[in-house]
Amino acid sequence: MLLKHAEVRDAAKDWKTFSSDAPFRVPIPSEEDVRSMRQLPIERDPPEHTAYRRIVEPFFQRPKDPEMIARVEALIDEMLSGALERESLEVVHDFALPIQARALTYLLNVPEEEAETYIGWIIHVFKVGDGQKKGDALEDYLTAQFDRGEKEDGEDFFSALAHADYEGRPLTREEMMGFGNLTFAGGRDTIIHSISSILAYFAENPEQLAELQNDPKAVRLASEEFFRVFMPLTHIGRVCPEQTEVHGEVVKPGERISLCWNSANHDEEVFEDPHEVRLDRKPNPHLSFGFGTHLCLGATHARLVIRSLLAAMAERVDSVEVLAAEPLVEREAKYTRANGYESLVARMRGRG
Repeated sequence: MLLKHAEVRDAAKDWKTFSSDAPFRVPIPSEEDVRSMRQLPIERDPPEHTAYRRIVEPFFQRPKDPEMIARVEALIDEMLSGALERESLEVVHDFALPIQARALTYLLNVPEEEAETYIGWIIHVFKVGDGQKKGDALEDYLTAQFDRGEKEDGEDFFSALAHADYEGRPLTREEMMGFGNLTFAGGRDTIIHSISSILAYFAENPEQLAELQNDPKAVRLASEEFFRVFMPLTHIGRVCPEQTEVHGEVVKPGERISLCWNSANHDEEVFEDPHEVRLDRKPNPHLSFGFGTHLCLGATHARLVIRSLLAAMAERVDSVEVLAAEPLVEREAKYTRANGYESLVARMRGRG
C-alpha cells in the first residue's frame, strides 16, 4: 500500500509502471466474482483509455449545464422539504439513495422514473436479490437498455453508447456493458455515503452548520473538505506489468499495489491537523477523485450534488439529530475502516 500523498500522486501518474490495464483487479478487493466485463474506461491505460473516455465525457460534463444544475437544486430542495416535515428519517435509504438515483437519471438523460429501478438495488449494486448471482440485476438492466438504444436514435447515455464510434468501429456489446457497469458501480455508494456522513457530522458538530449558515459562500470549500475527510473509496489497485521495487519490496510482474487515497488525504506533510475537519481549509489538494490520467469522470456530478445539499442545508436546516446509527465498516485483511452508514436515523429541524 502506498500511503503518502506524494507517492500516491506519482504512482497515479505513472501508468506504465503501475497499470490499470487489469480487468477486475483495479477495485480492492478484486471483482472477478461479481461482474463479467472489464469496466471502461478505468481498466484501460492510454492511449485506449483516452479514446474510450472521450466517448462518454459529454455526459459527465452535463452537471455544468444550467438546466441540470437547476434540476439537482430542485431535487435537493424537494427532499429536504420532505425530511423537515417528518419526525425522523432513515437517511441512507430514504434520503441519500433517492437523491443519488434521481440525480443519476439527470446525468444519463433518461426518464426520472428509471430511478425507481436504481433505488430497488439499495446501496450495494452487486448485492441484490435473494439467491441471485451478484451483479445480475445490473447486467440484466444494462442489456435491456442497450437493446433499446440500438433500436432508437435517442439522446440518452445508453443510446449514445449503442451508436458510438471507437476508432472507426462501433463499440462491442461488452464495451458498452463495461461503461455502464462503471457508471453505476462507481457513482453510487460514493455519493450515498458522502451524504449520510455529512448529515451525521453536522449532528455531532452543530457549530459547523451554524458557521456555514453565517457564510453561505463557504459551501465550495466545505464540500471539498468533506470529500477529503469522508473519502468513500479507501484505495484502488494498480498492477505492475514488469518487476519493480516499492519501498524496498520487490513487486513481481502481474502483482498488485494499492494507491491508498484515504491515507494520502490525511498526510500530515500536506494537510495541517489532517484528522481535524476544517470547512474553510484552503488549499485542499485532496485525492478523493484520483489523480492523473484516471481522474474521476463523475467528479463534476458529485460536486454538484454535495454543493447543492450544503447550500440548501445552510439556508433551510437549523439542526440535525442522530437517533440511531449503524456504521458501515470495511473489514479487510490489512485494515478495518468505518466508511459511511448501513443505516442512519435522524431528525432535521428547519430554520425559523
